[in-house]
Amino acid sequence: MAPSSSSTKKAARLAQKGKGRRVRFQGGTLFPLVVAIVLVLGLGLVVYARASRPEDVAPYASDHWHGAYGFQLCSDQPNVQLTGNIEEVDANGNLVGTEAYVTSGVHSHDDGVIHWHPTGSRATGRDAQLGVFFENYGIEISDTKLELPAGGFTVDGGPAPEDFPLVYEEGETECDGEDARLTVVVWENHLDPGSSQVYTSSFDDIPFDKDGLAITIAFVPNDVDVVLPPSAANLQELGAQDTPPPAAGETVPSEAGTSVPTDSSEPTESSASTSETTASTATTEG
Repeated sequence: MAPSSSSTKKAARLAQKGKGRRVRFQGGTLFPLVVAIVLVLGLGLVVYARASRPEDVAPYASDHWHGAYGFQLCSDQPNVQLTGNIEEVDANGNLVGTEAYVTSGVHSHDDGVIHWHPTGSRATGRDAQLGVFFENYGIEISDTKLELPAGGFTVDGGPAPEDFPLVYEEGETECDGEDARLTVVVWENHLDPGSSQVYTSSFDDIPFDKDGLAITIAFVPNDVDVVLPPSAANLQELGAQDTPPPAAGETVPSEAGTSVPTDSSEPTESSASTSETTASTATTEG
């Protein structure tokens, strides 16, 4: 049966009314807004979880690492070494001293060796950086300037002369009339002069990520070679002096009492050199 004319007119009027009208979700815009918020919060939680996940990166609090170090300041050999054995314990065996040391365990024994014995997260994993050692011994360093702690170092194995400069700054301090540059050279293997990496900035952030490193902090003219610190030649012996003995039942390594990697080859002349050095005079313009 064909529809009546009245029915047709009614359908046409309804169609005319529907023109231009928008289709809306039931409940308005609230539902899509809630979905968007949930997605953003979910993504944020994923990012936070990944960022806060503990990293399995050495060194750990149980590690006993050692690295040779020295300062080569206006000299053709490392000539400056820090002083002060800040590793102290009380009658109960608890660490005492500055907060910087107690929270890191990083120290030296007037021996040209960085003893990296972490006591907490400040010196473990990716936070194990050279700046921890610098802070513990009052070293101020930027990309272009180095400042030594007054009374906290020796020169060529003896007391520092009264007029020995404390500040070395690019563009200001000269070495025998020559401009000099601040760099840090790190050897991955203290017995291998060819394993070096040169840093020219962000010195505090240099990773201490391996046992047996050698490090020279240098302020010298560009034509002067930066060489291994003298303590690199006998790092195994120096590091062994305060390495704890193995626990009962633990296998003793071939180099007993030391965690420093061994090498069958003899140290090269440059890495074993402990000859007396002659420091060039550092002067400041103006």
